[in-house]
Order: sequence, then C-alpha cells, then structure tokens
Amino acid sequence: MDAFEIAKLAQIASALEVSGYPKPGNVHRTRDYDDMVFEDFIISGIVIGDTIREACMDVDCDNPRLGKFILEAVRETDRWIKNNTNLGIVMMITPIAVAASISDSFDDVRENIKLVMANTCVDDACDLYDAINIADAGGMGNQDEYDVSSDSAKEELRSNNQTMFDVLKISAPWDMLAREMTSDMPAVFEIGFPTYNELVGEKSFNEACVLTFLTILSHVPDTLISRKYDSDEALKVSLMARDLLKLRDSADFVDALGDFDDFLFKNKLNPGTTADLTAASIFVSLLKDNF
Repeated sequence: MDAFEIAKLAQIASALEVSGYPKPGNVHRTRDYDDMVFEDFIISGIVIGDTIREACMDVDCDNPRLGKFILEAVRETDRWIKNNTNLGIVMMITPIAVAASISDSFDDVRENIKLVMANTCVDDACDLYDAINIADAGGMGNQDEYDVSSDSAKEELRSNNQTMFDVLKISAPWDMLAREMTSDMPAVFEIGFPTYNELVGEKSFNEACVLTFLTILSHVPDTLISRKYDSDEALKVSLMARDLLKLRDSADFVDALGDFDDFLFKNKLNPGTTADLTAASIFVSLLKDNF
C-alpha cells in the first residue's frame, strides 16, 4: 500500500479513537482532564503523519528502524503537545504501518508485523528508550532489568546486544502493548479489529469506537490501571465493562455507559492501554477497507 495512504489512515484512526464518547475513563470529545484535553489528541494524531509516511517509504525489511520512527513521531508530538498523548498509539501503529507498506494484500499484514518486529536492532531499543523518556511514560521498563529511567540503560542495551523486540519481551508480563508487539498482536487482530470492522458497517463511527473499546477492555485487563494500582483493580474494571456490554441493546445502555465513565474518572482509573489498542484496531480496519 502507498505510504501516503497509510499515513492518512493512521491520522484518521487516531482522530476517530479520541473522538469516541463517552469512552469510559479516557479523554474524549466531552471529557477533558486537568493535564490534557481533547484537542491535544487531535493535534497529536495529525502531527505523526509525516513520520508514518517516511517510515513506510523504501522499507529495508532487514532493518526497518522502527525505533527511529517511533522516536521521531514522539519528538514531533512533543513539539506541539507537552504531555504523553500518543506514545502507545505510535508504538502500535508504526509496525502495523510498515508491515502494510511491504504487503501485497491485507492478508499479509499480520505476518509482516512479525517480520519487521523480529528484525529490530539495538539502535531501535535505544531509540525506544529515548521516546519513552521524552513522553515521560511510566511503567514500561521501570524494573530491575534495563530500567528505562537509568542513566546507563542504553549502555547496558548495547553491551548486551538487546534489540527493541528483546526489551519489549521483557516488559510483556506487565505491559499489554509490549505483549501485543511481541506476540502477533492478538488483542488487535482477534478482538479489536474484527469487532470494529463489523460494527462500523452497521453503526456510527462513534458507537463502533466505544463498543470496540469496551469489548477489548472486557477481554483484556488494562495494564495502565494494573501498574498504577494492581491487577485486581484492572480485573474489576474489565468485569464492569463486561457487565455493561450486556446492556448494549437495552434502553439503559447510554445512561449506564455515562455512569461507568463518571466512575472511572472520579476514581482516576484510566484504561489508557485499551485506548491505544482501540486506535490500532481502527487503523487495521481502515487498512483492510483501503487495500
């Protein structure tokens, strides 16, 4: 697929995800937070376009430099927005976009994601660490091994020849995005994408987005919540999402959805990882429709 087309679809997916409302526990078009607002996310989705396009042009499959482009996208976002609005989205979208650019059909995309992720290098790992630090994103890598906040982290990565895939694999047990990127993206390709792709044909963009978000959350406890609190709290939120989905065809659904959003907001329970997975799922659906 053409790099310009892929970049446009990445921008559209970012905009559709944040526009979904009320997307419980997250910033959306009717809910701002103290440190970030709806417009921050719209701007972030726009400014990554040039970097995604560059990443998809003349791809070297043996060295696709995913980390370089993740870092460039985060740096460009940081020029415009001074908080972490899209690190997770950029991390998910970049390998999907690059894989799409080297695919002859949509059916090749998932296999090519595995290819480009397997061919990441130590420089990619170092660039990813720089991106995480620019975005000031807590949790990923903040462990004893290759602590992203350590001054010697990149030196350790180089001395031990740790690729981006390697360090994400280490983070996978406690970070859902790392798990997705190193395990064939099951939440995106087996839950989020098929859900959104089916819903968008029969419902509005907004309804499709919110229901996809809830479906992912109901299946996969959000690791941003579990890192901030604990796994029991993340599971509790997932079970609440599951119960809410049982009401999706009832007259009470809209009110119950609003109540869930209010509950998460008041208790500072932010399923941010689920939002990133939703954006990636929308992106994959758009790719399928435009291949």
